[in-house]
Formats: sequence, structure tokens, C-alpha cells
Amino acid sequence: MGAALALAERGRGRTAPNPNVGCVIVADGRVVGRGWTQAGGRPHAEAMALAEAGMKARGATAYVTLEPCAHQSPRGPACGDLLIGSGVARVVAAIEDPDARTAGQGFARLQAAGITVTRGTRAEEARRSMAGFLTRQALDRPHVTLKLATSLDGCIAMADGSSRWITGPQARAHAHLERSRHEAILVGRGTFEADAPRLDVRLPGLDGRAPRRVLLSSTIDELPGWSAIPSPAAIATLPDIDHILIEGGAAVASAFLAADLVDRLLLYRAPILIGGGKHALRDIGLTDLAEAHQRWTHVDARQLGMDRLEVYERERNEA
Repeated sequence: MGAALALAERGRGRTAPNPNVGCVIVADGRVVGRGWTQAGGRPHAEAMALAEAGMKARGATAYVTLEPCAHQSPRGPACGDLLIGSGVARVVAAIEDPDARTAGQGFARLQAAGITVTRGTRAEEARRSMAGFLTRQALDRPHVTLKLATSLDGCIAMADGSSRWITGPQARAHAHLERSRHEAILVGRGTFEADAPRLDVRLPGLDGRAPRRVLLSSTIDELPGWSAIPSPAAIATLPDIDHILIEGGAAVASAFLAADLVDRLLLYRAPILIGGGKHALRDIGLTDLAEAHQRWTHVDARQLGMDRLEVYERERNEA
């Protein structure tokens, strides 16, 4: 399952509205097929892995990060039917598909065909991997990651607005990797006018994975090369976007936090002190300090050169 989860990450930010799924087929202790959902959502991971495995799939075990789909599509057959037709003996899946067109029916169809089904293997990792798809299914909006690059004292720029560079090259490279894993990246009008940002991915081999650019502005309706939205809640109207990265400005960051639309925090912290600089956040609507607690769970931390990255996830009962 670990290999299937790693394969699923290859499609993250590229498969919407379909989930980024990974699949590995094992026969006699050897991997005979690998697959991950391709850009645009097709072919599915199972179809790709089965095509590679061929006749070796008969009697094999398929490890897949999401329940195989049970519904037919004009773009391809149901993965449950493909697995049945291939003759696999066992399917190990991480989580059930919340899409009402499958939602347990894929497992039931496999079991009715005599295939052994095991579910729940490394489920938490699979949910994190497919956070965009699962958030869209549960909340009808994209999964939102907020990126903040700050000094030790919480500043994102000098008092005059200069911010290049707070963090070092390793942290900036990691931020570009994060860009490549999102369908869209959003900034506010202040960042747009001050920096004219390209918001591309400047990493070797990933320069073709630049996300769509989104501008948050209540006054701009159209902008060549950009999608414009009037409010944080309007991210729900953006088509084929399941992961959106918020990068631009204290006002935008605060607006999304105040609206409780941030699901994941990327906090890059540089070992510097600025003092009277521009702070990362403004008012986020907090009226009681007790409300600030038990909202964020620390899930990852790593050193990136001289800088420190910490990752937090929003605790939500509904997602």
C-alpha cells in the first residue's frame, strides 16, 4: 500500500474532478503492475496497473488507495469490472469512495464475484493523499492550503513591503513543489499589483505543472490569464479545482481564516527577526482565546536549509 500511496502522489493536483489514486498489483511476491490516475482523470490507476500486469494479474492481489469505482462512464469502464475481468484474487483498499455512484458498491461487486476484499489499510494516509477529492465530496469546495513564509517574530515583509527573500533557496524550492501539487494558486489584489507574480513552478522537470492563477478581488471581474473571484467562498465555483494554494498577502490569509476555509497550513519560518515589519495576519474574527485552541493538529515538520517548515491540519468533523 505504501507504494500505491506514493504513486497516487504523482497525480495530485492533476486529476480533478477525479481523485488521485494509486494502484499496485502483486503476484507471487513481485510487483507486476503499477498505475496512478493520469492527468485529467483518465485512465484510472487500476486500468493503468492492469494493462501493465496483463495475464499476470490472474490470481494476484491489487492494492489500491480508494475503493474501485462501480459506475460506468463515457470516458472508461468501471474499475471494479476491470478487476473482476482480470481474475485478481484479492483487493486491498485504503478507504471507501464517498461518491454516491460507488460508495460501497465497488466492494460489494468485487465480493459478489468471489474476490476477497480487505479495507482500511493505511486509511489515514490515503485520506491525506486524496484530501482535495474528499473535501470536494464532503464540503463541495476545494481543499485549501495556506502558505506563510515568516520571520521568527511573525513578519512576512519589512515595513516598506520588501520580502525577497525571507526564506532561503531550499524552502523556496519546496514551496514550488507545493505549487505543482495544486490545480490553482490564489493571491489578493495587493500582491498582484505590488509583485506582478508569475505563480509558476520553477523546478526542473515540473515547469509544465504551473497551477491556474486566481485573483481575489471584489472589483476585478476579468483579467487575461487569471480567474477572478469576489470572495473566499467563491472558490467553490471554480471548475475542476480540488486543491487551491493561498499565497498572497496578510489580507487574503486573514480573510480565508476568518471564513474558516483553510484546511492546511504550511508555515515556513526563517531564523531572522524583523521587528517593525508587516505581520502575517490581521484580524481573523477571534473573540475568545479559548476558540483558538484545538483547531490545528501538527502533522509534519522538517528542516529546509536554515529554515523550518511546520505543517498543520484543521480539525473538522465533517471532512
